[in-house]
This record gives sequence, structure tokens and C-alpha cells, in this order.
Amino acid sequence: MSRPTGRVLTLLELLQSGGTRTTAELAERLGVEGRTVRRYVDQLIDLDVPVESVRGRYGGYRLAPGYRLPPLMFNDDEALAVLLGLVAGRRTGLTTTELAANETASAKIMRVLPKHLARRLDTLLEALAFTDRPGGFDTPDAQVLLTLADAVRHRRPVSVRYTDRHGRAGERTLHAYGIVAHAGRWYVTGKDARTGEDRTFRLDRITEPRALPGSFEAPTGADPAQRLLSGFATAEYRHEVTLRIHGTVEQIRARLPAGVATLEEAEDEAGAEDEAGAEAGAAGGGDAAGERWLRVGLRAERLDWLPPVLAALDRPFVVERPTELRTLVTAFADRLAARARQV
Repeated sequence: MSRPTGRVLTLLELLQSGGTRTTAELAERLGVEGRTVRRYVDQLIDLDVPVESVRGRYGGYRLAPGYRLPPLMFNDDEALAVLLGLVAGRRTGLTTTELAANETASAKIMRVLPKHLARRLDTLLEALAFTDRPGGFDTPDAQVLLTLADAVRHRRPVSVRYTDRHGRAGERTLHAYGIVAHAGRWYVTGKDARTGEDRTFRLDRITEPRALPGSFEAPTGADPAQRLLSGFATAEYRHEVTLRIHGTVEQIRARLPAGVATLEEAEDEAGAEDEAGAEAGAAGGGDAAGERWLRVGLRAERLDWLPPVLAALDRPFVVERPTELRTLVTAFADRLAARARQV
């Protein structure tokens, strides 16, 4: 690369750092005279880089916002960070761009990476694994996401067309509180203006968003992420389950996170330990710090996944309801005992 060309690229990098740069400052940084800086600026303008001239005592040059991004200059770490972000977003479904746009952006960065860094990145990508399968989730339309984000920021009602999990589509007016990415999906939390109820909506099921006149006051309290998790834990499902588990909050949350179950202090601790010993067997040793009886509530469409989870907890527990879960726990314990005897 010739020295003048290198200086033009350095000038672009200086302007990209933001603000207005005086001609004297740029000349000092580039090691050239002021008229040479102006010549370099003209070369950038010829390349369609939107450089503005600012007049006045503190004038100079700055990059103007335009319809196209100016050429970007990344060091090795920055290029790696951007590329990994694109790859992770594509692999986990947390991207709002078309797949082709994601892939072409990745390819452009890969083409200009130094060979040594490209080889290291290829090695890293081969070693990476994601818990969510590539393409396993539908992603929201970018316009949907941007319209809802604007509604959240300015507290404006927004009209959307929403298709629920039963395939029923309809118009809704939403007071959007926040947007949350969780477990490979995008959600918006807010109030359904027609029913007055707090709701959670999947963005990939939303179409035709449209901002409406007016404004609303956002409630105080839990943030959007906490509202989302609380909504999952209290959603209507076929079975309502109540348990008492003896352990720490951390031990229980390791198997039953906030998006699955609610926790509260068990009021009727007296006699619970005897029941737990009869139903689940007491854990060996004394109580560790923070262990106590906690009431766990959750809702589920199916119960068959719960016995293995409770076994993995390895803590004393009591099934308060439903009766079907007690039957499943007993059957699961019998199967484990039978298999142990076969060894």
C-alpha cells in the first residue's frame, strides 16, 4: 500500500472516531500540510464517503450520516468480534436480518481478514457448539423489531396483527414495555389495551406493526426480562403443580429456573420433613447454609419430565398436587430401583 493511500485510510479512521476534526489536528496526525489534508478529503468524497466541511473557529471535517455506511476499518479484535456476533446470531436464531444478508456480511469480513486471523477463526468456528440448532427458530422481521423498539422508547401505542399458538390471528393494540431475547426467541412484553392485561408476545408471530397516536405511562417495578420470566412461570397450562422442596434457592433454580417455576417460603414447615422422608427420602448429612423448605409452583402441559428433574435435584421434596405427579414419581422410583438391582 502506497503511503498516500495509507494516509487517506488513516484519515477515514480518524473521522470515523466521531466529532469534528480540525485541519490542523488532522495534518499533525497524518504528518502532512493542511492543503494535503484537503486533497485527501477530496479523495474520500470521490469515493462517496460523506465527509462534511464545518466552517467557523472550531471548524474542520466530520463524517455526515448518509444512506450508506462509509467503509469501516477494524483491527483484528474488532473484526473477530463482529464476525463472531454474526455467526452466533445466525446459529442461535437471534438475528433479525435475512439469512442471505447475514451470510454475505460474514463473507465480506472473511475476505479481508489477514490469513493468519482467518485460519484461527476457522479453527474456532469448528470448535464452537451451540445448544440451539441452526435455523431452529423463526426470526422476527427487522421492521417489526424497529417499530416496536420505537414504540417502547416513546411510549406510543402500537397496532399489530398477532397469530397465537392455536393459529388464531387478530388485531391487537399493545402498550409495549420492552423487548427481550430469551432462549433463542424474541419477545415483547406489554399491556393488551383491549383487555388491560399484561401479556407477552413472540415477535415472529407479529406482522403489520403500526404506531398509533397518543402515549401511555409505563408501570414501575419488574423490568421486561423479569416480566417475561414471571409470565412463563404463571402461564395457563393443563397441570398446576405445587411442591415443597428442602434446599437452597440456588440448588432449586439450577433445575427449575425462574422461567419455569415460582419460589416462596413454605409457611407450613412443621411436619414437612416427616412427609418428605416418607415420600422422597431424607438427604444425608446436616443442613447446609441457606437450606430450608420452599414452596415451588409451576404449570405444565405434561408431567412426565418432572420426576427426572426432581431426582436430579437430590433434595427432600413433597408433592402437594396433583395426584398424577405422585403416581409418576413413584413409578419412576420403582424403575430406578429395578434397574439398580439388575446391575
